Amino acid sequence: MIVVDLERVGASRPDRALFENLSLTLRTGDRLGVVGRNGTGKSSLLRVLAGVDTPEEGAVRRARNTRVGFLSQRPHLPPGDVRSAVGSHWEAAAILERLGMGALAEADVATLSGGQSKRVALARVLVDEVDLLVLDEPTNHLDLDAIAWLEDRLTRLRGALVVVSHDRHVLDRVTTRILELDRGQGYVHDGGYASYLAAAAGRSEREAAAESVRRNLARAELAWLRRGAPARTRKPKARIAAATAIVEGRGPTLDRAGDLDLAGGGQWGATPRLGDKVIRLHRVGHRFGDGPPLFEDVELDLGPGDRLGVVGPNGSGKSTLLDVMAGRLAAATGLVETGPTVRLGYYDQTGRELDPAQRVRDAVAGPRGQPSWEQARLMERFWFDADAQWAPVRTLSGGEQRRLQLLLVLAGLPNVLLLDEPTNDLDLDTLRALEDHLDPWPGTVVVVSHDRAFLERTVEDVLVLEGQGRPSLAPGGYPGYVASRSSDPRRGVPPTGERSPMSSPDAAPAPPTSARRPSPAPARPKLRSPSTLRRLVALAERQMAEAGADRDRLVAELAVATHDHGALTTVAHALAEAEARLASAEERWLALVEESGG
Repeated sequence: MIVVDLERVGASRPDRALFENLSLTLRTGDRLGVVGRNGTGKSSLLRVLAGVDTPEEGAVRRARNTRVGFLSQRPHLPPGDVRSAVGSHWEAAAILERLGMGALAEADVATLSGGQSKRVALARVLVDEVDLLVLDEPTNHLDLDAIAWLEDRLTRLRGALVVVSHDRHVLDRVTTRILELDRGQGYVHDGGYASYLAAAAGRSEREAAAESVRRNLARAELAWLRRGAPARTRKPKARIAAATAIVEGRGPTLDRAGDLDLAGGGQWGATPRLGDKVIRLHRVGHRFGDGPPLFEDVELDLGPGDRLGVVGPNGSGKSTLLDVMAGRLAAATGLVETGPTVRLGYYDQTGRELDPAQRVRDAVAGPRGQPSWEQARLMERFWFDADAQWAPVRTLSGGEQRRLQLLLVLAGLPNVLLLDEPTNDLDLDTLRALEDHLDPWPGTVVVVSHDRAFLERTVEDVLVLEGQGRPSLAPGGYPGYVASRSSDPRRGVPPTGERSPMSSPDAAPAPPTSARRPSPAPARPKLRSPSTLRRLVALAERQMAEAGADRDRLVAELAVATHDHGALTTVAHALAEAEARLASAEERWLALVEESGG
């Protein structure tokens, strides 16, 4: 059955079209993912599909008595408590529990944070059976277990589903078609996220080939036109008009000038070098007021280039830990030490406050008033072209504002990045570019995220907070964390999205986080993480190789300097220093290998 039909629908901003001539039909059982760069109109399209907004052009037809559930990017809840907003029956209570809001069922919605409000609004649209479910970034503010449960529920939805999400695992598991919004046009791809990537790459290659042909033809026609009036008189007027159109024509308009180059190629500055000491936490703990500790006895020694992920259920203290590491919040117990060479960049969940009336270029330029040449190039790399640089912040979409906030953090040239839920509200292209940037980036990164694909790409070790005291360290990155959870039979929904007996909505809800059986206290983690030790071992090996090469070179020089007593003395001293460096490097290497367990 056709649920909704869009015919030549369009939407625009004052300065440009978002999308136009978009036709789309959704039937019962369809699973449509909507992707596109920030500012392409994804949220606007969802509001049209849900019937909240009327399209600026085109027509929307719906089946009679169609029931629609809509989760907006920034939902509004009715006044009252959480239970009354969602429902008082058993399934409403079970869904709230799954989404981590069971303990706040009696709380007034006016006291909730933005993330808590989003989870209540999600429970509100999931509790009723609908013909069309429209979800705008439903995984924002959900922990890994809640996302896995949501995936399972959406795969069993009877009606049609439309979802905007940056979570590549969700898109690949839940959707059967992808609608890509790109430069004002809509492209539908059959299959999940992987199929969309392949189709989009093929389209880009065809466009590039067509543009190459157009340019070659334009050069040939231009050469002919420049031969002068006598030659042109021998050509039909139609040919002249066609040649002029080719020469003056333009290829496909790119909404972003090239790929995002967060590293900057050294043109807008280099990442300052870090010393051996970055951030050290010794027996650090924190609690708010007289409440139970969020975490305690945290031992952590971050070294240069470390990549640490922080995971755990909502309310376990992940953002609080980052605030402690950044020096925004004084730890209740323990000691936090920051190295003298650290230049910290903190991209938190709210981002730097932006003045809605300020233009993008002024926000980047800061007090100096005019952007420097490097800052102008940086804005272009973040796809704020010459026109967008003059746009007031209030005209940017939510995702574009988040991209601007990320730009402002990286523009400070930090060598330590703290990223708190960086995938919220950023488009997939920006996320992939950020991942590519972090891969060779020499600085230290700490990431709090529920995005499994982002964690898989960016971290080497995972610190697990359970909201019950001492955290545990899971080496081996996100896959190592998944393996450690799958080996623990007391866990509920696995974070990888696989089916679980507890995934059924008819099953009894899991107990609240605070009521879960605490894990046995693990042995205190070593002061240095496995990733730090691996890097230090590699550094010691390089130092041994360099010292050994210097020793061999100096031995050769010593053999040929037999009659020059001055040279003999100089080379002998240098040889003694090289041998001392080699011995010291070997001792460090042996100690590090022993500490890392071989």
